[in-house]
Amino acid sequence: MPTEADTCRTLITPKLQAAGWEDDPHSIAEQRTFTDGRIIVHGSTARRRAGKRADYILRYTRDFPIAVVEAKSQDEPAATGLQQAKDYAEILNFKFAYATNGKTIIEFDYITGLEREIPVFPRPDELWSRLRGSERLTDQTTASRLLTPVNLTTGKEPRYYQFIAINETVQSILQGKRRILLTMATGTGKTVVAFHICWKLWSSRWNRKNEPQRKPRILYLADRNFLVDDPKDKIFAPFGDARHKIEGGVAVFSRELYFATYQSIAKDERRPGLYKEFAPDFFDLIIVDECHRGSAKEDSNWREILEYFQPAYQLGMTATPLRDENRDTYLYFGNPIYTYSLRQGIDDGFLAPYRVHRIVTQWDAAGWRPSTEDLDRYGRRIPDEVYGTPDFERKVALLKRTETIAKHLTDFLKKTDRFAKTIVFCVDQEHASEMRTALNNLNADLVGHPRPSDGRGAGGEGGPFPDYVCRVTADEGDIGRGHMQRFQDVETRTPVILTTSQLLTTGLDAPTCRNVVLVRLVNSIVEFKQIIGRGTRVRDDYGKLWFNILDYTGTATRNFADSAFDGDPVFATQEEIDEYAKTKTVEIETPEPPEDEGGEINEPTGGTIIVDPPEPAERRKYYFDGGQVEIAAELVHELDADGKQLRVVKLTDYTAEKVRTLCASPDELRARWADAGQRADIIQQLAERGIDFQQVALQAGKPDADPFDLLCHLAFNAPVLTRRQRADRMKNEQAAFFSYFGSEAREILNDLLEKYATDGELQFTLPDVLKVPPISKHGNVAEIATLFGGFEQLGTAVNQLQSLLYAA
Repeated sequence: MPTEADTCRTLITPKLQAAGWEDDPHSIAEQRTFTDGRIIVHGSTARRRAGKRADYILRYTRDFPIAVVEAKSQDEPAATGLQQAKDYAEILNFKFAYATNGKTIIEFDYITGLEREIPVFPRPDELWSRLRGSERLTDQTTASRLLTPVNLTTGKEPRYYQFIAINETVQSILQGKRRILLTMATGTGKTVVAFHICWKLWSSRWNRKNEPQRKPRILYLADRNFLVDDPKDKIFAPFGDARHKIEGGVAVFSRELYFATYQSIAKDERRPGLYKEFAPDFFDLIIVDECHRGSAKEDSNWREILEYFQPAYQLGMTATPLRDENRDTYLYFGNPIYTYSLRQGIDDGFLAPYRVHRIVTQWDAAGWRPSTEDLDRYGRRIPDEVYGTPDFERKVALLKRTETIAKHLTDFLKKTDRFAKTIVFCVDQEHASEMRTALNNLNADLVGHPRPSDGRGAGGEGGPFPDYVCRVTADEGDIGRGHMQRFQDVETRTPVILTTSQLLTTGLDAPTCRNVVLVRLVNSIVEFKQIIGRGTRVRDDYGKLWFNILDYTGTATRNFADSAFDGDPVFATQEEIDEYAKTKTVEIETPEPPEDEGGEINEPTGGTIIVDPPEPAERRKYYFDGGQVEIAAELVHELDADGKQLRVVKLTDYTAEKVRTLCASPDELRARWADAGQRADIIQQLAERGIDFQQVALQAGKPDADPFDLLCHLAFNAPVLTRRQRADRMKNEQAAFFSYFGSEAREILNDLLEKYATDGELQFTLPDVLKVPPISKHGNVAEIATLFGGFEQLGTAVNQLQSLLYAA
């Protein structure tokens, strides 16, 4: 019977070749995996599911895939593959999907909505012509610009969703769309997308005025210096001398790719605005990174800059879907032309899943109230009221609470990994400083000099590591930036812990960050998603596949419970967008930053550091250093294996629920478990749901239980046998089975049974199990098979052994 692979080789591939899909510049990508596979976490380990894989992806050019083909064996109806083809086409943003068994070809055309059987595959030029017609790309020069290659000099090809974002944006610009928005979750490579968009437009010599041979002038805007400097110096390096950063109050007109912070070109009390030295039509394209942070508000002079350059095409890039707090961004740029969400990124395996630890101190649980004689460290009487989590470090700073949280975090790192990169988000700079001090002192064995006795630090970790804990806020200036850069470097061991307040909420690409710690309330889902993004990067080569969120304030559990956190996309209505477009900018001076949050902002003169507002002369909160407080409770939540909801980690209940979805009764489970193939299927399905038998047995307090008995016990309240009990029972009840074989063959079967009883072997996989002691002492695989009369008889005997082991 021909397999699917046979059908592809002998029928489908030749037909695609006959249609011209291997004639340059067209190409066929066969058996192309386009996602990494969702990461499933169980216990302290993680594994990946298989990635999504298309049988064929048809590319009109190297960087412009256009259709997907799902193959079936020639003995199956072609129609059985159509839904899979359509699913992949929708993920990959293709307009054409095909299913075939090599004899019949079915086409689904998303342009016309028609499904039809066709005699041969369409030629590349036919599909390109149909696509161009539907997208109104009738001009040949315009269409050829869309096909301009991306830059692959780094050796790294964009992921499928990045290609979609790149090509959709370039197409929208070529179609004349003036304001464009891309929404892509933190960690999915917005800067990479921006680079390739610029490269395609720049190398194809597109410009707004269609002036022949002139390359476009592009302005890349952000609100923090490191969000400008890092892209300019790294990802955009292939542009060479075409790059220029606008700073120091000097306007340069001879470059093509400009980088600037809003603050460096905005007006302030000293200057009318450096941006006005450029003509309104100077730039062809403006890219606004992290555009959700106020740049489009009507009363913002950032909005004034964008409206001054109104002739330019403007691309906004954000990680945050539409919410009330960033609605201005969506009204200004319009609804996103493409969205790639946190949920999609985790499901595809490009972003790391998370485990949430909700930790509550006694004072956060019940509140804190000063006694009548309590004075703060400056001798002031603290107003008599009950203070809660929202008040801590805002109205009253409680040193013992900070130290207790630092102690809990330190103990957590000691139990997991003391060198796991960790970011601690505090209420303000002062709080970040006290947290740094507490963490430093609790880890003095690593920070200080090694003990003379062994030449190494305590715990054998080496050292000293004087920068084990660092504060990174605006006050540190270039020193703080150095800490941040070393933290980002995957090859640099320290700093391990950074304490901060606002500065690191966005833009910090720290791929090995394993712990995100919340010691301040975050009431904005937009900001919360930015903070969570510090941990979502994946680095397989460094074992970073998931991360922890340690939540000491209730922020995470509250925001994750909000249906708006990562639900379906919400869009602004066209009426809202049209009404917003009529508004005019109100010219105002740069607003003074708030004094009660300690928030960090860029220095408006375009300097190289980010600064915080000065502390007011009068102290704005009370400082109480006394009392005693302990951790009152800790719960652990994690995403379920389907990525749909956070659940409290009680693995036994979760396992029971999943077993009941697979088998309705213990008899059904027993019957399926007794069959080797069905048993393997159950084990695989449970593993894909994050269920590890060893972890379940330990949590259930039954480490020696037989896996089948454990599942029956949890799901159906059946009694539990240990593996030893089950093995002994079989020996006593199935003597006739053993008597059928010769003495040495019986000894091998008994050795297999003993291996099951002692090691908990779930599956006796042939021939691997024959190659390890004690079975291997009986000879090589061929010699052992001879004892049973051949390989087939050996396989039958082993399968029967396992079936009888679970006989009723």
